Amino acid sequence: MNFLFKEEPSNYSFETFQKDKKTTWEGVRNPVAQKHLRSVKKGDRVFYYHTGNEKAVVGIAKATRNAYPNPQGDGYVVDIAPVKPLKRPVTLAEIKKERRFAELPLVRVPRLSVMPIPDDIFDAIVKMSGTT
Repeated sequence: MNFLFKEEPSNYSFETFQKDKKTTWEGVRNPVAQKHLRSVKKGDRVFYYHTGNEKAVVGIAKATRNAYPNPQGDGYVVDIAPVKPLKRPVTLAEIKKERRFAELPLVRVPRLSVMPIPDDIFDAIVKMSGTT
């Protein structure tokens, strides 16, 4: 399975994530986003998406273990590690131009912070970025 996780780059950028080499994804409050986060399994691919002024997929991460109950509070969390930055960020505007992406939660439910991404769409966005 594949997912997209959103983060404000001024809060925790992909570059900082790469320096840290791993992080625990927490702080997800929306019940639908929590449902998606709870379904993350070790090895799942994750797009790292910068919100704010950037609004772009900027990197790829992977889940390093299955989602688990948050030891600090409510809901679930998941541990992820960076894989690589995209060669070129793929903007939300570019994604919205592609008809095949019209049903993506990223397009339809823009405030959702964690969402599943089908394999073919994940691979298409990677290809759009020029990343191999």
